[in-house]
Amino acid sequence: MNPDRPVLVLGPSLGTTAATCWGPVVDLLAGEFDVVAWELPGHGADRGPVPADLTIADLARRVVDAVAERHDGPFLYAGDSVGGQVGLQLLLDHPDRVLGAVLCCTGARIGTAESWAERAAQVRASGTASLVSATAARWFAPGFLERRPQVGAALLHALRDTGTDGYTAVCGALGAFDVRDRLGEVERPVVAVAGAHDAVCPPESLREIADGVREGRLVVLDDVAHQAPAEAPEQIARVVRELAARVTTEVAR
Repeated sequence: MNPDRPVLVLGPSLGTTAATCWGPVVDLLAGEFDVVAWELPGHGADRGPVPADLTIADLARRVVDAVAERHDGPFLYAGDSVGGQVGLQLLLDHPDRVLGAVLCCTGARIGTAESWAERAAQVRASGTASLVSATAARWFAPGFLERRPQVGAALLHALRDTGTDGYTAVCGALGAFDVRDRLGEVERPVVAVAGAHDAVCPPESLREIADGVREGRLVVLDDVAHQAPAEAPEQIARVVRELAARVTTEVAR
């Protein structure tokens, strides 16, 4: 770790990897931040045992432990979808560790316990490959796959390659997560980033976060659906830089 650079921790969305979700943003921020990216259980290179009855709080603790192996101070956080929910949990449970957060395409609650149970049942029966076609329509704004076919294909391949146990465990964590009544406890600065075409977490979901926390700001991105870091990396990189400059100035006071 370079002591002169802020630490940026990145959390991916369900069915992706840190590299496919956040790689384009990391490339743009190279040399400006020390990046710590983590994987969801059963996703990407994380092929160890999947914890039973996984919760978002469990994932937040995993993140804190992983960061502590490399850095013992506070950090900036950015996450997409379930990665954004982990950011909310970090802000609630570990506020001394998080300087501020960019929460993309997420919600204080996403879907219902029933909808996530149905998704998990489909994956147990048919595997993650059965999700690819419908997921492409949910994840990407119209025209994205034609403009950036390699980026889109990498994300969909990551989904196909995700282990059944890991995917279904995260579905369970998503189904149980609801911190709508705790948003007012979040004191650190939060930028809530919505995709204008996101049917999973529409702009209203991000507005709820921005309005509910004590220092929130809403950004709505045109031509973006549910994978903002991959769909609009330049805009996400700018939001991260702006938040970093803000919290660095406040810390220096």
